[in-house]
Amino acid sequence: MAMKALVYKSTGSWYVVKGGDGAWYNARIKGKFKIDDITSTNPITVGDEIEITIEENEEQSAVITRIYNRHNYINRQSPSHKYQHHIIAANIDQVLLICTLREPRTSQGFTDRFLIAAEAYHIPAILVFNKSDLHRDKDKTLFEERKAMYEAIGYPVLLMSVEKGEGIENLQQVLQDKTTLISGHSGVGKSSFINRIIPSFALKTKEISEWSGKGLHTTTFAEMFDLPFGGRIIDTPGIREFGLVDISRQELSHYFPEMRDLISHCQFNNCLHLNEPGCAIKEAVEDGKINVNRYISYCTILDSIKDKAYR
Repeated sequence: MAMKALVYKSTGSWYVVKGGDGAWYNARIKGKFKIDDITSTNPITVGDEIEITIEENEEQSAVITRIYNRHNYINRQSPSHKYQHHIIAANIDQVLLICTLREPRTSQGFTDRFLIAAEAYHIPAILVFNKSDLHRDKDKTLFEERKAMYEAIGYPVLLMSVEKGEGIENLQQVLQDKTTLISGHSGVGKSSFINRIIPSFALKTKEISEWSGKGLHTTTFAEMFDLPFGGRIIDTPGIREFGLVDISRQELSHYFPEMRDLISHCQFNNCLHLNEPGCAIKEAVEDGKINVNRYISYCTILDSIKDKAYR
């Protein structure tokens, strides 16, 4: 019997899927798949819509026979293969990046890299700053600066404290009836947040390692959960470094919303907005129309991209 299904968890060669009948199945791939010429370390990912055939004499076991076209996906550089990418999740309505200003601190560079990836795949992004209960005066000031900077270019910015239960209700409204990928550094509170909004799930949480100040990984594979108030969330492994793939130096500025409309006003078509004369981007930075910290972030990311290695 064949039916449509949705992938909720990938563990390598096996997948946990929910069938159209509402039942759960352990499914495996039959043969090899080639999806739209996408080369990645994982042919099927969480959020994929698939067709399965129930295996005879095997209770709750199925074979994946078809993968339906993805309307989008988001990826990162593969941790184990420098020149390949790993698809984190597919068919996403929005991505929610959980950031923290303390224990651990999420750098602006990391945040901007994630936003670039979301822009590249046309997925709306939301920034949520957790651990507001730890904020001192300088952290409050920094949050207001980040909030103003990102909201000015179209990204919603929210503040919450999972520990105190503050800001959770507002976030539930944002998540309702959507498929949302949740990501961020290890230790920012993803699992604790999920435990708050889905009390029946006791995800493993660990304290920040004192010796390094970085989070300990608590999620090994991406996994999707149904929300009790409607919608789904995809929990992802904590990402310490977000490697960009398939983005060239020439293309990078197109994924900065504040730069996109100005690019055509540069004197040269191949302007990288560094030292070229007649650069509309540099002029906008000098005039205060583009935040100088975003421009610095652009230059830093541009310097890190090696076209041959990333394409």
